[in-house]
Amino acid sequence: MANNSIDLIQVRRDLHKIPELALEEFETQAYLKSLITSLDCPFLTIKEVPEVPTAMLVRLAGSQPSKTIGYRTDIDGLPVEEATGLAWSSTHPGKMHACGHDIHMTVAMGILAYFANHQPKDNLVFIFQPAEEAKAGGKQIYDAGALTGDFAPDEIYALHDQPAMPAGQLGSRFGTLLAGTTEIKLTITGVSGHAAYPHQAKDALVAAAAFVTQVQTVVSRNVSPIHGGVVTLGSMHAGIADNVIPGEAQILGTIRAFTQTDLEMMQNRVRAVAEGVGLTYGVEIDLVLHQGGYYPVENNPEITTAFIDFMNDNPAIDFVDVEPSMAGEDFGYLLSKFPGTMFWLGVGDPTHSLHNAGMNPNEDALQPGVDAMTAYLEWRMDPQAQGKGTAS
Repeated sequence: MANNSIDLIQVRRDLHKIPELALEEFETQAYLKSLITSLDCPFLTIKEVPEVPTAMLVRLAGSQPSKTIGYRTDIDGLPVEEATGLAWSSTHPGKMHACGHDIHMTVAMGILAYFANHQPKDNLVFIFQPAEEAKAGGKQIYDAGALTGDFAPDEIYALHDQPAMPAGQLGSRFGTLLAGTTEIKLTITGVSGHAAYPHQAKDALVAAAAFVTQVQTVVSRNVSPIHGGVVTLGSMHAGIADNVIPGEAQILGTIRAFTQTDLEMMQNRVRAVAEGVGLTYGVEIDLVLHQGGYYPVENNPEITTAFIDFMNDNPAIDFVDVEPSMAGEDFGYLLSKFPGTMFWLGVGDPTHSLHNAGMNPNEDALQPGVDAMTAYLEWRMDPQAQGKGTAS
């Protein structure tokens, strides 16, 4: 068991009480910084990012470094009113760590605290990243040039909690773990008119209905059946009365795919459908497709082989192979820049999904998550141990 100088459960509960939305995580950052400085580690350096003021990077200098290993955790919450009834529920109305980023941060702090007390052989860089749920904080940190020089990782890791898996179980896979995503925002502008005189109007609602129907073929007739993809339209608004032909309609949705190539192809097909609807119905089309930093989370083959082999061979770790998920995560952008691996950590709440107001992760997952990653990172930093196989 890792010898941590922090109380994992207390840290998790403290963080759970103070969820903050994207790029507003100042209280969270201050709390984390207070924990990190309390470690009083002589080989630890904190770096802030002026362009992304709630971000924080922490570097632990290695004793005999041959590379720099990155570990990223996201720190933002969601605009969800908590309904767990826990004594450590959110103290911020309308905000909750409903995606488990409090779990993510706590595991990261446990790993950091361990290596602050046991100097790593290689350099370690911990990335406390804001704005995962919105505004692509990972891309913002990268674009700001923060992950350069001494803070540039040669490889990078991250976890995401998974309520459907038993507490403390880990899972990952070769290839894509989580999908890349693109937001759809479509505004259709026609000409409003009286319901009795449709020939004098250009019906935006009918055009919107045609778009909704036609985009259903983007996946079924363009994406390979063995690849997978999603086009989901979650919002459509048009009209104000039963006897008025609406002159405007708005549609919101999402495109998701397991590869960037498929995602870009699907974006092009959605554009083509929208343009065709505009020509067919004589309406104006304003289509915005926004991907930002939400790339597919594509695990690096070589690093993932080492990661999975270690986890499978270590009898103290409960590890399983998992299927890919259509959920999105902006860690995919960092994986497009640095080779690495993302994995699931089971938190044992099968009755509540991620983003659910009642999600209540089992805190028994915290120590196994810390122990598995500290053991893996120590092994990863020791070429002789890797040459002999996985240590038990």
